[in-house]
Amino acid sequence: MGMITYTIDSRLYINVTNKCTNSCIFCIRNTERGLGDGYDLWLDHDPTADEILNEIKDPQKYDEIIFCGYGEPLIRLDVVIEVAKRLKEKTTVPLRVNTNGHASFIHRKNVPQLLSGLIDRISISLNASSKQKYNEICRPFNEDIYDHVIEFIKESKKYIKEVWVSCVDTIIDEEEIERCRELAKQLGVNFKLRAYEG
Repeated sequence: MGMITYTIDSRLYINVTNKCTNSCIFCIRNTERGLGDGYDLWLDHDPTADEILNEIKDPQKYDEIIFCGYGEPLIRLDVVIEVAKRLKEKTTVPLRVNTNGHASFIHRKNVPQLLSGLIDRISISLNASSKQKYNEICRPFNEDIYDHVIEFIKESKKYIKEVWVSCVDTIIDEEEIERCRELAKQLGVNFKLRAYEG
C-alpha cells in the first residue's frame, strides 16, 4: 500500500487516488524518480474516507491540508466531500484541492458549487493557453476537455474563496507562459508557475 498522506513542510497532502484523466508529458508518475526516496504514492486501492481520516490524527497541527494524488482527486468526488465535511467539523485549517479541472465534465455536475463552503482554495492545472497546446502537453482522455477546464475555472471563482491556475515552467516557453498568465488575469484568478519535477 502506498502512502495515503504525506507531509511537505507544514502542509499535509492527501493521496486520494492514482486514477487520472490526463497523461501529462511532465507527470512525475512518468518519471523514474517520482517524488523521490521515501515517497511511495502508488496505492493498491483507493482509500476510503475513514482510512484517510484515520491517517490525519490531529489536523490542527498543519498550515494547510491538500487533496491531491498521483491522480486526479475529484474523480473521487464523494470521498473528497465527505473527508472535507468531517475535517471542517474539527479544524479551521484551510483545505485545498489540486485538480485538472475535469470533474464537472466527468460527473455531469457543477463540482465547484458542491465544494462551496468546504474547500477554501483550489489550484487548477491550466498548462496551456489553447486547446491544441493543452492536448499536446496533457494528453487528456477527451480532446475537447480544455473548454470544460476553462468553464470549471469560471465556476470555481463563483464558489471558492481562492482560485489559482498553474502552469509547469519548463514545458512551455516564455511566450506561452505569458499567454497563460494573461488568460488567468482575464478569468480573474491567481496565476502560479510550478517547478518541473522531472
